[in-house]
Amino acid sequence: MKGKDGKPHIGILGRRNCGKSSLINCLIGQEVAIVSDKPGTTTDPVKKSIEIPGIGPVVMIDTAGSDDIGTLGAKRVRKTRDVIRVIDLALLVITGNRFGDEEDSLIAELVRWEVPYLVVHNKSDLVPSGSSLRQRILSSTGKVVVDFSTVEPDNKEELVELMRSSIPETAYMPRSMVGDIIAEGDLVLLITPIDEEAPEGRMILPQVQAIRDILDQDAIAVVAKEKEIETLLKKLQPRPALVITDSQAFKLADAAVPADIPLTSFSTVLARYKGDFENYLKGTPHLDMLNEGERILILESCTHHVTCNDIGRIKIPGWLSAYTGKQLEYEVVAGLNNVPGKITDYSMVIQCGGCMITRKQLINRLKPALEAGIPVSNYGMAIAYVHGVFDRAVAPFLKPDHRIRSTP
Repeated sequence: MKGKDGKPHIGILGRRNCGKSSLINCLIGQEVAIVSDKPGTTTDPVKKSIEIPGIGPVVMIDTAGSDDIGTLGAKRVRKTRDVIRVIDLALLVITGNRFGDEEDSLIAELVRWEVPYLVVHNKSDLVPSGSSLRQRILSSTGKVVVDFSTVEPDNKEELVELMRSSIPETAYMPRSMVGDIIAEGDLVLLITPIDEEAPEGRMILPQVQAIRDILDQDAIAVVAKEKEIETLLKKLQPRPALVITDSQAFKLADAAVPADIPLTSFSTVLARYKGDFENYLKGTPHLDMLNEGERILILESCTHHVTCNDIGRIKIPGWLSAYTGKQLEYEVVAGLNNVPGKITDYSMVIQCGGCMITRKQLINRLKPALEAGIPVSNYGMAIAYVHGVFDRAVAPFLKPDHRIRSTP
């Protein structure tokens, strides 16, 4: 299940034939999900970018029944459970007063991944929820069961309001990327190399997001290639209040940009905006402690055309091996695909900026590593560290008394 949309993600979970697809259609008022009386109609998780009146743009994920059977069914169930790691809210759908080990297991996963959820008793026009069921669920989960019928959706607005109030505010990413470190009228210089990895005819998403965020702060964005930095800095008035560079040009930018001008990278900005910045700060210096033959897991949260100078597959491994002087092994996992083997097979995890996924997806991507005590870092912060500019890269986002050890 690949995450390529920053809107809140809502997953619909439950047994086969409990009306999950019908519920989606009812909530949005359109026939977007295939509905059938035959159990197992939905075979794989299906993402639908939609707008729910009262909530706004969201991504709904329709899943296969959590009680699917057979060899193929077991694979579908695994896919359904994988969805839990990437959603911001779950609707656990039950019918006919059935609530047992299946639902308890799903709830345990939701709790583990810190996903808020609602319990919806669907098809209540046929069989309403009983008092004993409601009491059992309330006692064990603290949840009040919501009776609902897609045939007679009289309380649809109440369900939508419950969904809206249950989605964490962080799912909407309302905060600014750099709004707390720049002011109205400030000039921000963006260094954006145009090389074989740059997409044809456009800029990469983090650059576009940064430009928009700067403009939203009523500041000024100036964009230039790395070879123009020195000449441009002599002409720019006012002087930049901040310089943001592509991580690959960090060393060059560090030499060209005066020390009194704050300098960071697009990936470091994303690390603080969307990633686990505090754990990146703690984990990045572990690069000095890697041993011969250890395995590094590189998480790239999107899929793209791979070039001979790919940042995650070629450049970062090259820089790390040169910096450590060790023969290290690297595993690159794209999208939100499962990690090969056990997370404990790896000595360190390096996560991309995550511009194409939600904060929830990124945080849960790192959760198994952090639970196992494995250090984590970020593309930009790791690159800054091996090039000796780590302190400078993170300084704009730290309190004055929070010092990080610089590399030699």
